[in-house]
Amino acid sequence: MTNKRITKIAKVLVDYSTKVQEGERVVITAPPVAQPLVLEVYKMCLQRGAHPVIRTPLPGAAYVFYKYAKDNQLMRFPKTAMFEMKNTDAYIAIRAPLNTNEFASVDPTKIAMRSKILSPISKWRLQKTKWVAFDYPTTAYAQNASMSLHDYQDFAFNAINLNWTKLRTRLQKIADAVNSSEKVHVIGPGTDLKFTVKSTRAVLGDGTNNMPGGEVFTAPDKYSVNGHITFNYPAIYRSNEVRGVQLKLKKGKVIEEDATSGLDFLKAMLNLDSGSRYVGEWGIGCNYNIKQFTKNTLFDEKIGGTVHFALGHGYKECNARIRSALHWDLVKDLRRNGTIYLDGKLFQKNGRFRKV
Repeated sequence: MTNKRITKIAKVLVDYSTKVQEGERVVITAPPVAQPLVLEVYKMCLQRGAHPVIRTPLPGAAYVFYKYAKDNQLMRFPKTAMFEMKNTDAYIAIRAPLNTNEFASVDPTKIAMRSKILSPISKWRLQKTKWVAFDYPTTAYAQNASMSLHDYQDFAFNAINLNWTKLRTRLQKIADAVNSSEKVHVIGPGTDLKFTVKSTRAVLGDGTNNMPGGEVFTAPDKYSVNGHITFNYPAIYRSNEVRGVQLKLKKGKVIEEDATSGLDFLKAMLNLDSGSRYVGEWGIGCNYNIKQFTKNTLFDEKIGGTVHFALGHGYKECNARIRSALHWDLVKDLRRNGTIYLDGKLFQKNGRFRKV
């Protein structure tokens, strides 16, 4: 990636997404392959008078942990990591895996167990810090997307090379429409799902947390989701891929699940805890610079003309009531024969909004 692009991405992360200020403590996490962007972010934080530190996880270390850690080690809470998070003002996560299938052979119950233990740290970061996550283009991401690295770099840069102020205005109009409605009806191939959003609130995904931004998300009322949905994209979670996911929901809860592959992993995640069978989030993808599925949720959930539903934990800013160690976004494409109705009125057809 060119120096100009690196500089522009760093500026977006530091000045737009986290708005780093003088005196703030900033944690930058990234593997070595993302060094060009990490150093630029680090430099900009210093120039703004902040106190940045770099945390560089060693590639392969997490796999070794899951392979060899015993239950007592999986269940041990990392107090030092919690202490650091409680003393962090801004958290910039630059993800750059060399192998996106690193955990494919790991026992999913180990991942679930560890997720539970680490959830207080994640919750603190989400609720108490300014944070952003960005996926640095790597060969692994490019391979997953069936692209060359050069083409994937173009794709990733175009996804954030937007007028974020203008997009925010557009997102606000969409959020206002959702917030002024009570009933939602999503229809598409293999899908007929109804729910209400009476007690929840739509929030803008405008790039101040996940970058790229370009979504409006809320939460269904906890017990309101009824119907069935078929996801036409693979569901990706912690290096595991589940294809052909079909869910049947009643009173907000998944009561039947199926998949053409990866069903055991799907069941393990759904049975993680008391909240993991509920829908914690409903989001609408609004970034029309992202047009294709790449097996990277950070980008895929923003594809203009899609919706996504998260199994498990819902966000407090949406007034969501679901609490879980799981938050798994599954993306549904509505650009072909898909519609969204709000209070019985057509809101979106074939991925395009009406009167917004």
